Amino acid sequence: MSDSDAPSLFELFRAEVEEHSHALSDGLLALEKQSAPREAAESLMRAAHSIKGAARILGLDAVVAFAHQVEDAFERFRKGTEAVRRARIDQLLRATDLLSTLSGGDEESAKRWGEKHATEVNELLTALSLPPPDDAPAAATAPAVAATPPAPIPASRGAESPSKAAALVGGGPAAIDATAPKAAEGEQRTVRVGADHLDRMMRLAGESVVEARRAPGMRAQLVSIKEELIQLRRSVERGIRQVSAPNSPLEALLPRIDELQARARRHGESLDGLFRRSEEAATALYHEVLASRMRPFGEITGGYARMVRDLARQLGKEVDFEVLGAATPVDRDILGKLDTPLTHMIRNAVDHGIEPPAERVAAGKPARARIVVEARHQAGMLIVDVRDDGRGIDPRAVRRRAMERGLLAPVMAESLSRSETFDFLFLPGFTTTTAVTEVSGRGVGLDVVQRMVQAASGTISVSSDVGAGSVFGMRLPITLSVIRAALVEIAGEHYAVALSRLERILRVEAERIRPVEGRVQFDLDGRSVGLILASRVLDLGDEAAAAATFGVLLLEHDGHWYGLIVDRFLGEQDLVVRPLDPRLGRVPHVSAAALLDDGSVTIILDVEDLLASVRRTLGEGRGRELGAAEPPRPDVRRRRRVLVVDDSITVREVERQLLRRLGYDVETAVDGADGWNQLRAGSFDLLITDVDMPRMNGIELVRTVRREARFESLPIAIVSYKDREEDRLAGLEAGANAYLTKGSFRDESFAETVTRLAGAPYE
Repeated sequence: MSDSDAPSLFELFRAEVEEHSHALSDGLLALEKQSAPREAAESLMRAAHSIKGAARILGLDAVVAFAHQVEDAFERFRKGTEAVRRARIDQLLRATDLLSTLSGGDEESAKRWGEKHATEVNELLTALSLPPPDDAPAAATAPAVAATPPAPIPASRGAESPSKAAALVGGGPAAIDATAPKAAEGEQRTVRVGADHLDRMMRLAGESVVEARRAPGMRAQLVSIKEELIQLRRSVERGIRQVSAPNSPLEALLPRIDELQARARRHGESLDGLFRRSEEAATALYHEVLASRMRPFGEITGGYARMVRDLARQLGKEVDFEVLGAATPVDRDILGKLDTPLTHMIRNAVDHGIEPPAERVAAGKPARARIVVEARHQAGMLIVDVRDDGRGIDPRAVRRRAMERGLLAPVMAESLSRSETFDFLFLPGFTTTTAVTEVSGRGVGLDVVQRMVQAASGTISVSSDVGAGSVFGMRLPITLSVIRAALVEIAGEHYAVALSRLERILRVEAERIRPVEGRVQFDLDGRSVGLILASRVLDLGDEAAAAATFGVLLLEHDGHWYGLIVDRFLGEQDLVVRPLDPRLGRVPHVSAAALLDDGSVTIILDVEDLLASVRRTLGEGRGRELGAAEPPRPDVRRRRRVLVVDDSITVREVERQLLRRLGYDVETAVDGADGWNQLRAGSFDLLITDVDMPRMNGIELVRTVRREARFESLPIAIVSYKDREEDRLAGLEAGANAYLTKGSFRDESFAETVTRLAGAPYE
């Protein structure tokens, strides 16, 4: 990295303050639970000392004085002259919060830090110089949940290292506080590298592996040359025998041919070594660059324990918090998308899930509740669970609330499974609570969580038992940069599908496949699996060649299995993902591209798009027998077609049934991107869309549709849970012809609007 690219001294200071602030917060929470705090206090002293030393170098005198007082408080803990009490922990946590504000501003604001926070600083300095209020020792107020209490989250390594800012100045002894402890032997050094640099390095490393793996082809060419030389020598020898003349000119060619063979052999041996070393070096570089993108999961969990503590005290609850799998490696891009969803789910668990201590004791539970966040790798995916041992979620309450809001017809309520019922929790504005607090109750949050998880190519699910707690589970790719993919051939073209999104790859005998109600399927492990040609989904052809067995990619969605029939399997390969050029826009069923080992380009298929198309086709009985042509339709009046776009399967089904009863032909799409793909591929007389959806929301969909000249006159109706005037105006300004709330399902306004916009069901 050049000097111009190196971070400034203040940037190093900000990074150090952020690192040590997390260490202070985590260490104080651990200190609060320990009865022998001497070792923990020493670690906290080092963190405060490092901030003080770095601030002194930058001339931030107010920060130096404040950090010094904080360090003195930890010194009293270490010497045992002051007992660890909750009141003092509260003061030191407030002091940590003040210091952490230095990591979020610029250098000028840091210089004015003491002036800006003068009142809070002086209050805390006074409080820290006085004995704390006479309350019970903190350790005595934290009984264990089980026989062995959960281990505290380890403090950041930064708490045990000297000031990085001071060390990088390199100005001699005066530049570094002599009392600062030395870095631990073997401690990993880090440098700040821009994300764009890492992305370019990842692409170049992937290309180097591809180039190195072309060596087998070059080896084959060299072997071919050797074989030709052998054949040439044999031909010359035969010519000499046929001529039978002494000193034939052909004899002079033999030594030359022998020399060429020897040179080819020597060069072949050298190239073999070169190829091997190049491939090993390229592969090692590739894995090192890939590893540089991976960060420990615990990097984002540092502030969660503090958040749980403060929120639990605010709500009068007692909660222990634990992180499992903090060292689990996660791609930095995935990690960055996890913080907000996790924060919301943890706050939700404290507020909604955990009962007050008295209620827990009455139910036979420990007074102190427990929330656990666990990260692990499983089957090539990152699994993140948020578990609590609280009151759980009552599916009856969820169904009742859905019916009250007009999202669920009573006749359908009892037929819903638990997983389908819990899907309502992710609808925008949906909440089962009646009280609105500062923490939650407005129904805002879980829909955003689901959208963020889906944006990271992941899924989220809920499992819960009344009285036994809940588990919110996220399933995400470990990295977005590299995928292990299955390579398949479809209609003569090569495609890749991420293995992490496949349930299974198998071959199905033709005699196991049978037609059922307009589609074909087969039985697997006691379950029926609907089948469809991949070429049909991708619009590459509609006929299947006769075969004794068919290659099938097994996909899963909401507990249902679907099979995509491909021409043949070509193996597996690690692929460096290359995003499509943004000028191409949204390409149906295509996620990205990649280079194969032989240097050719392949398309990575979008499994979410594929699933949406497969579910729609099979659900409407359009799967047809393999190789069968589309049956002729009777000559009747054309029914007007309506496209319904909504990410809730329940809402889609309600609207589909209402429209079919009115006489319309109905197609459905699971989100805005799927709806836009279908709209371009088909012909519709009316578009009905929700607003809040993943990938492309309803407002974006309406605007996208109106930008296309051929859709200028297409009637569009928005049906949303949002009933504010500003929401209605936003939809109409985007280009919608009508804006209805989902309560319109109960009266005639929905049917009247559809008839007015689309016309009578039949032309």
